[in-house]
Amino acid sequence: MYKIILFCSVLFSLNVFASQQIKLAVLVPEGTTWGNSLKKFSKEVSSLTGGEVNFKIYYGGVSGDEPDVLRKVRIGQLHGGIFTGKTLGDINGDVRVMEIPFTFYQNQKKASDTLVKLTPQFDLAFKAKGFVNLGFYEIGQVYVVSTKKVSNLNELKGVKIWSWEGDPLVGAMLESLKLVSVPLALPDVLSSLSTGIINAAYAPPLAILALQWNTKVKYLVDFPTAFSIGALLISDKIWSKIKPDHQQKILMVSKKYVKEANDKSVEESESSKQLLKKSGIEFVSFPEADYKAAAGVRSEVINKLKNKYISAKVLDLLEKETK
Repeated sequence: MYKIILFCSVLFSLNVFASQQIKLAVLVPEGTTWGNSLKKFSKEVSSLTGGEVNFKIYYGGVSGDEPDVLRKVRIGQLHGGIFTGKTLGDINGDVRVMEIPFTFYQNQKKASDTLVKLTPQFDLAFKAKGFVNLGFYEIGQVYVVSTKKVSNLNELKGVKIWSWEGDPLVGAMLESLKLVSVPLALPDVLSSLSTGIINAAYAPPLAILALQWNTKVKYLVDFPTAFSIGALLISDKIWSKIKPDHQQKILMVSKKYVKEANDKSVEESESSKQLLKKSGIEFVSFPEADYKAAAGVRSEVINKLKNKYISAKVLDLLEKETK
């Protein structure tokens, strides 16, 4: 009887830590900085774990928009992905504190340093929600692009702008700026700019090019609204089935390639702005007075979200780090 119990225990432990294929779905296309980074990450993890952990990555939104991917992760069809904006907030609202408008403006370093300091707090919250964070992607400063020229904050009023449906943070910002929010799935933005369903959209310069919005817009407001981030999350259910030593290897490799992608992202953000200019996009500067007005908008957004979407504790941490 003892031998049978021992045999079953050994067999159980082997099954718990059997070889794992982790299915990730991302919106980024193959060949982009983030896509290439994921490929190298996947290859190195497979090598270091002797093929016991493999990542199967679905690129370019073939598994649907981010909310679709999150739903599939929650029912076990997928195991994770790179999530941004609203979808990150659906998991952990506090992480959106990094994207409160008019916090960092052009100061990329300040945004990066703040993200590093707040990451332990965010990771604990992700863990409590059933996810493991393999790293934050610094997507960059977000700019508004439009088919119509606007020369100041006041002229933005009434502009029809895309928004992800049900995004509390963007909704609060657009309401404070008095823009007209038009909820759309991300893949529908390009055609909607073409047909006039919307006049404007928002994204970092690299994403504007990758999504080809530059072919439909004429202007970029050279007044960044927010600092955008993404996170490579996987379900804790699949993570718990990976050997502890393999978990450490995955964390080490992800840290390496996320940093590599972030470093390149900073470089590519500036080069992307130059490419947008060369493609004929006119950059519109807002007057200095609008920076003071933007501070008022920021305060309004915080008041609308405090203790409803973002905790007072994390808002206090942000204010402490950005003084």
